[in-house]
Amino acid sequence: MRSFGSDNHSGIHPQILKAIEQANRDHCVAYGDDKWSVGAKLQIEQHFGSSVETFFMFNGTGANICALESCVCSFNSILAAQTAHIVVDECGSPEFMTKASVKVINTENGKLSPELIKPFLHGIGDEHHSQPKVVYISQCSELGTIYSIEEIKLLANFVHQHNMYLHVDGARIANAAATLNCSLKEMISLTNVDILSFGGTKNGMMMGEAVIVVNPVLATNMKYIRKQSAQLYSKMRFIACQFSAYLSDNIWINNAKHANLMAQELRRGIEKFSIFEFTQPTQANILLLKMPKSIIEKMLKKHFFYIWDENKSEIRLVTSWNTTFEDIDMFLTDLKKSI
Repeated sequence: MRSFGSDNHSGIHPQILKAIEQANRDHCVAYGDDKWSVGAKLQIEQHFGSSVETFFMFNGTGANICALESCVCSFNSILAAQTAHIVVDECGSPEFMTKASVKVINTENGKLSPELIKPFLHGIGDEHHSQPKVVYISQCSELGTIYSIEEIKLLANFVHQHNMYLHVDGARIANAAATLNCSLKEMISLTNVDILSFGGTKNGMMMGEAVIVVNPVLATNMKYIRKQSAQLYSKMRFIACQFSAYLSDNIWINNAKHANLMAQELRRGIEKFSIFEFTQPTQANILLLKMPKSIIEKMLKKHFFYIWDENKSEIRLVTSWNTTFEDIDMFLTDLKKSI
């Protein structure tokens, strides 16, 4: 099977798989008191700054929940775009676990701005209203759009002025860094982001994410939050060793660059057929476009991808670190036959 449905469909990078095998050769202490966890945290500090604190998690939803739990009380609210992962794809778990309400903000491109957030900053100090406390953004967004460093910095300054935190969901942060040609420190720590869900599963890892706490206030209770949220892995070395491999030899950025390149290649090929309309710019490894339903039905018989908005006949295609030129040629060949 070859898929354009999700970068979650791709396999494990060989060097990461090798790292797991090496970590499996002997016994070691559990719950993160092992050399792999210590080493991985040091590598993360090299990328984000020595003052950050790292907490390894099982998965992206768990990382988002733990990050948000560190920011809010049950009477607070979480502000997010209507296309955000915590709104669309996490089965209400952020509200269920944090007890805070999620306020949905409509956007055209999946990105939030101070202007879009301002109308939701009402009832401050009024006990009858949920109190806004954290703004959640994805880098890149679920639509494949990317915040510039200046936009993130502007958001961070804005939320801090209103006594709030900025949480970045970085499930595809490597793809954003590849496009912006910047370091993770420049994108997160130096823009004053408070907390990050650092993802690797979509970019060559087998499993595991990390919550990177930049604002030390939010680290105070994180280890307890992680445990209560069932995200503390006893054999932590098998997550940590993946991050060590992932951050070594530029695997994280090279994988992302390849995925982005494949997305541009696929877009160029599709643009040659004038009947398709792209609905968002392709800034990372995600393509959104409108396609006649009859063609969608034909293509789904041979290729796996998701319909993003059935009412608009809009589909989403996602490339990954091991998407090949042959995969793209096959898709484009079948697309031509389907027209």
